[in-house]
Amino acid sequence: MDILQKLFESSGFGGDTSLAWQNLIMFAIGGGLITLAVKKNFEPLLLIPIGFGAILANLPGAEMSAYSEAADGGKWPLLGFIYKTAISKAELLPPIIFMGVGALTDFRPLLGRPITFLLGAAAQLGIFLAALGAFYIFGFTLQEAASIGIIGGADGPTTIYLTAKLAPHLLGAVAVAAYSYMALVPVIQPPIIKFL
Repeated sequence: MDILQKLFESSGFGGDTSLAWQNLIMFAIGGGLITLAVKKNFEPLLLIPIGFGAILANLPGAEMSAYSEAADGGKWPLLGFIYKTAISKAELLPPIIFMGVGALTDFRPLLGRPITFLLGAAAQLGIFLAALGAFYIFGFTLQEAASIGIIGGADGPTTIYLTAKLAPHLLGAVAVAAYSYMALVPVIQPPIIKFL
């Protein structure tokens, strides 16, 4: 019985289980992203993990996103352990993501219409506009502005790697913003095209 009690306490449901309204909003956002991925087939490789991550990180009492060097005498929350082992110290996760995205890339449309290289060049302009806006308008430091600006290039793995190096305290927010932005392009693009 003592083993079951310890298992329950370490599961995250044995501690403080009070829900705040912010948790409920993040549950709705995570559920919405998962719904878009499953029902509408919008980038399921991106939206399903982001949705589950948003839900897991906001479970009350679970402290799955807490990151501390001396958390509970060396016990790590799940997401803190993944961050510590795969991103912060070993830097293993970003190269694996790079390889996975590269393996899934289909270059046939690009090779069929080489003029679309200009779209890629225009995307790089977004990096500088976002970085300058973050630095001059919103007052972020230069490292934080560079981490935010790289989102404008629409490249998630590069965003994660650069943010892990320059502004690791912004990694969660920047990664979610980058991947949500890329995954929701099929939702955002049609109204803009109709407007133009």
